[in-house]
Amino acid sequence: DDDDDDDGDHDEHNGRNEGPKKKKAKVEKNGNKQNSSSSTTTNTSSKKKNETKNTKAKKKEKKNEPEIVNLEFTFNDMKDAYFHGIKNFLTNQPAYASNSSALSDLIIENISVGTVVSTEDGEDNVFGFASVLNVTTYKDKPCMKLLKQKIIESCPGKHKVEMETVLSGTTKRPAGIFLHGRMVNLPLEITLILHEQLVQDMDWAVDHAEGGEEERKSLNFGAFVILAPCTRDGASHSTIYKNFDDEVFSGNAEFTFPMDLSKLRRKGEGRSKTENEGDSDHVDVIVLTKDGHRTAMKELKTMIQV
Repeated sequence: DDDDDDDGDHDEHNGRNEGPKKKKAKVEKNGNKQNSSSSTTTNTSSKKKNETKNTKAKKKEKKNEPEIVNLEFTFNDMKDAYFHGIKNFLTNQPAYASNSSALSDLIIENISVGTVVSTEDGEDNVFGFASVLNVTTYKDKPCMKLLKQKIIESCPGKHKVEMETVLSGTTKRPAGIFLHGRMVNLPLEITLILHEQLVQDMDWAVDHAEGGEEERKSLNFGAFVILAPCTRDGASHSTIYKNFDDEVFSGNAEFTFPMDLSKLRRKGEGRSKTENEGDSDHVDVIVLTKDGHRTAMKELKTMIQV
């Protein structure tokens, strides 16, 4: 059974090797917060009525100006304080909603390969995250068992043997479930850095993970499986991904196929929104090799830095 109702306090991990040093990025974006107050000089010889009128005019003028909020995003290793923020993103992804608590715990536990976008305001807000969970390391976890089972059950016959091999744990290099999520209005350059940080995490872990050679091998991924939220265009039968980066990953995949979301419903659960007839929410399974993922990263960088 899933533990989604158990959202108790999560103490921060101590004494863990934090991996590569995270970058910081400053961006300026429009917001609703008011700029720092600016002084208004009035002519002391003017009548009080004119002063009031002038002040109102200036306030009206300022109201029509775009507001600029300076945000400094930070890219951080996983810690327990991010549990609820990560869970919120997973709850809104059809493939992970029913196991959002259990998966959030695994993501936080997987400190060597995972990045969170936050700020330095002390609030531990999560604006985005990315992580890769080894399907063999966590093979005995109920949430991983369920995901693997439903991926294979949804896989069409022409790819089933290959899909079973990818998830079997018998390949030379392991496969990982690649989970990521972010706010819809997160700046594109921050999205790119988030993915780049994850690549840096994986490269670092292959040589420096604290668990020794066994852990390092477990993080040397040869394949990635993304469960990407999307919609279908009924007229053109085309797929529209919720996250534009998933479209880039899909374009570099070995193969993709739709996931049957009804298979993720547990016994005793009613129909979810994503299972109602006519609903536009779908999930595609995207299977990438390491080379395909790195090629997709180059495409993302080219797209965003133009």
